[in-house]
Amino acid sequence: MDFAYSEEQRMLTDSLRRLVTDNWTYAKRRERQRAGVMDQSAWNSLVELGVAGLMVPQDFGGFGESPATMLVVHYELGRGLVSEPAISSAVMGTTLLANSHNETLKSQWLGALAEGEAILSVAWQEEGERYALRPLCTRATATEKGFSIDGRKVLVWHAACSQALIVSAVLDGEIALFLVPSDSKGLSISDYPTFDGARASTVGFESVSLSSEHLIAKGEEALALLTQTLDFGITALCAQACGAMQALTDITIQYLKTRKQFGQPLANFQVLQHRLADMLTHAEMALSSTYVAVAGLDEKDAAKRSRLVSMAKVEVAAAGRFVGESAVQLHGGMGMTDELDVGDYFKRLSFADQLLGDTNYHLQRMQDLGH
Repeated sequence: MDFAYSEEQRMLTDSLRRLVTDNWTYAKRRERQRAGVMDQSAWNSLVELGVAGLMVPQDFGGFGESPATMLVVHYELGRGLVSEPAISSAVMGTTLLANSHNETLKSQWLGALAEGEAILSVAWQEEGERYALRPLCTRATATEKGFSIDGRKVLVWHAACSQALIVSAVLDGEIALFLVPSDSKGLSISDYPTFDGARASTVGFESVSLSSEHLIAKGEEALALLTQTLDFGITALCAQACGAMQALTDITIQYLKTRKQFGQPLANFQVLQHRLADMLTHAEMALSSTYVAVAGLDEKDAAKRSRLVSMAKVEVAAAGRFVGESAVQLHGGMGMTDELDVGDYFKRLSFADQLLGDTNYHLQRMQDLGH
């Protein structure tokens, strides 16, 4: 796979960087966090640049772009700590639905996703089950009109601003995936902020009725779809983390150039130069690993794809911790305050380690899938 930017990718990168620089400043991010709801105008600005329709097939009104372009986009979003549902909906929800065989739902939802008129969230985690893909407590039963769902999902990313949820449930002893409109009777959403300033929810289902067309997939097909979806989401998350590391390194370099000690800039001290070099090395290793994961998304062997993605997630998590901790330390006491961007980037990088599978989970997955 060629990772040299094409002319279109360079233009997209330039436009995204300008947008993020203007609309995701420290002050504007904090204002959105205090509001506690998704800023629709901020999301619309991303939609206008094609972020929402990036992974939507062209037949359904999207751009049908490659994973390489996904990396380009999410790297820039990571530089600005964008918290809108670019991964949860524009990557994960879109990827799952687009690769399914439910043509009715694809016709109904993919065009709306590309236009930014709808947001999808994937609800798969359950309390006490950590990152397990197979549901235990959320169950679906067949009815005369379709299905009824009961259960509870936790840590559902951006559920409160979504128009529908893709929900995993046990159906006839097998995993099944359903598309559940957010306004369905019996569905409850309890929204809360996450550590890094985004939003997540606990979602309850009490006899939620669905027609038969809302079944996306079941059995091994459903498990394969969910696994593929998470692999795409993890890779986009890695790309955003790499963008955040680059931005945080740039901020730290600028600080050391302007802050003086003993009459000279801190950047002149060799020991601090060595730490900066280590930060740059870790960030570059993380980006290289993310390139490998992006290339792996095109693998026909699902086990190999997932193994490459897990390898990248482990590398990016370790690099993120090192870069974040180093930036805080190099800023001295100011690095611990809430008045600087440094803490925001450190939180995002720390949270990225836990999101969509922590290091222990991915190390175990690599072992299970073989070397």
